[in-house]
Amino acid sequence: MDSLSLLSDYDVYLFKEGTHTKIYEKLGCHLFKNGAYFAVWAPNAKYVSVVGDFNGYNKDKDPLVLRDDGSGIWEGFVSGVKKGQTYKFYIASKFGGEFLKADPVAFYYETPPKSASVVWSLEYVWHDSEWMKNRASKNRFDSPISIYEVHLGSFMRKVEENNRWLTYKELADKLLCYVKDMGFTHIELLPITEHPFDGSWGYQTIGYFAPTSRYGTPQDFMEFVDIMHQGGVGVILDWVPSHFATDGHGLLNFDGTCLYEHKDPRLGYHPQWRSAIFNYGRNEVREFLISSAVFWLEKYHIDGLRVDGVASMLYRDFARKDGEWIPNKYGGRENLEAIDFLKQLNKTVYSMFDGVMSIAEESTSFPKVSWPVHEGGLGFGFKWNMGWMHDTLKYFKTDPLFRQHHHNELTFSIWYAFSENFILPLSHDEVVHMKGSLVNKMPGGYDEKFANLRALFAYMMSHPGKKLLFMGGEFAQFSEWDYARSLDWHLLDYPHHKGVQNLIKDLNAIYKNNPAFWKYDNENKGFEWIDVNNAPQNIIAFLRKADKNEQIVAVIGNFSGRVWNNYPLRLPFGGEWVEIFNSQDEKYNGLGKKRPMHYKAQLCSDCSNFNYFISVDLLPLSVSFFVSESNPNL
Repeated sequence: MDSLSLLSDYDVYLFKEGTHTKIYEKLGCHLFKNGAYFAVWAPNAKYVSVVGDFNGYNKDKDPLVLRDDGSGIWEGFVSGVKKGQTYKFYIASKFGGEFLKADPVAFYYETPPKSASVVWSLEYVWHDSEWMKNRASKNRFDSPISIYEVHLGSFMRKVEENNRWLTYKELADKLLCYVKDMGFTHIELLPITEHPFDGSWGYQTIGYFAPTSRYGTPQDFMEFVDIMHQGGVGVILDWVPSHFATDGHGLLNFDGTCLYEHKDPRLGYHPQWRSAIFNYGRNEVREFLISSAVFWLEKYHIDGLRVDGVASMLYRDFARKDGEWIPNKYGGRENLEAIDFLKQLNKTVYSMFDGVMSIAEESTSFPKVSWPVHEGGLGFGFKWNMGWMHDTLKYFKTDPLFRQHHHNELTFSIWYAFSENFILPLSHDEVVHMKGSLVNKMPGGYDEKFANLRALFAYMMSHPGKKLLFMGGEFAQFSEWDYARSLDWHLLDYPHHKGVQNLIKDLNAIYKNNPAFWKYDNENKGFEWIDVNNAPQNIIAFLRKADKNEQIVAVIGNFSGRVWNNYPLRLPFGGEWVEIFNSQDEKYNGLGKKRPMHYKAQLCSDCSNFNYFISVDLLPLSVSFFVSESNPNL
């Protein structure tokens, strides 16, 4: 064991303070020409050594030295260590017990069920300078954002090769071509941070600084992101600071004590997910997580982090019964330490990186989630609109005969649509655990199910808020999503499924080409009701607006099971109007004729808030878009 340290006194000062944002540059394993430097935080250990391929996993061969500055960091240099060798930390605790732990800051891991860390480096030559220079314009509040949510292990598989998953390299070209063809602007990946159990989909994380080795090396994942960027597609990662896996080689009870988690299970154990909860009040834990976020944005050029389980972080009583949680120091249910951590996280991310997104998966009414910290918010850029998702799916699952009694489930979301910077999610969570696929949630017979689904997608695309759709939904996969097998791509041989795919492709194109659908997503001046109270006919109509009259889009939805002939659609001005989209178009295997269809607006003598109207025939279970003939994107 030779003497070497990557930690300066200033590094240690920041580490103790909880403000070191790049701890991955100091802790973990770092290769040199003649060996590797190792450092690990284990303040309650009495002995720590590195074991690995290079020393036969001999705990006595390469001990580390505890720094004498009170940091609790053990470090040392091991000669002869080479890239690709495996290693763990052997830890003997002051309080009894011996542990073999994977490196919390490892850049690479063995493929599960193996659990050792792998000696690795992160050199890579990027080719995405054009994307990085311009990405801020792609991720703005006033930009079109349509996200395709993907689980890499089940997007597509090699069935003929024992149903194996594709590699990062194989996925890159296939996914880019598909996403580009479909018109999505971004992909969002279910967690690719290393995780022991396939069935956790990545949400039970072990490696907060390592892409899973299931699909390739760190450089393979860098190339995956690089290819996406060169193709003009942004990459968002699901990132999980809300809890962590309890596998023995991970963070739990790391040095014989609850180092990363709380000791009291009322604070440190998540009963719903059977996982451990981070101790956000501990400086070193906060900076471990913030450094992880910075790591993905810096080393992998990630464009955004969707933070999982924010609601579970905000409230101490989340998923707990009375007596199973501890109030905060003021007697309330809010997790004050987690709230401070989230604010620190977002301030750090947005101050260090230009054009990135921080997105909260947050399902409560906690205020100002996507407001800046200096305005009293949590500092996220966007928030998933779980209320919209819940109410909308509840409405669409209802038989059209009874929808008139549920009309408010369709209209209520506008009351709060501009209180946050929302993303509308139809995510993986809605097509698992016996919830049924999206198309199977829809009522009616075969044709009606597809018509309802097409109307749902059209309504979603026209509603204020950015868009997110989980893979398979875009071609109406019948079966629930299964992480262990490929999507049912063969369904595209059938007209109804192909029709839904065509619809999503057209919706993405119309959405991106019409600023009215995204320019003022988070401001009420981008939306105006035309018909909000027509529950008896199951009809809603509204305007989406940008900066100019000719950019206005009129949207009308008939969610009943019958035709309404000669319906007077009120409009803000006269002239020629064109129906540019109808979810019942025959190209989507619907009941209607091909578009566009032209209408001459007439003066309206008894219209309360608009002076003109056109008379349209509304097909059942349909959504239509109308624009002025002067629309530049017609």
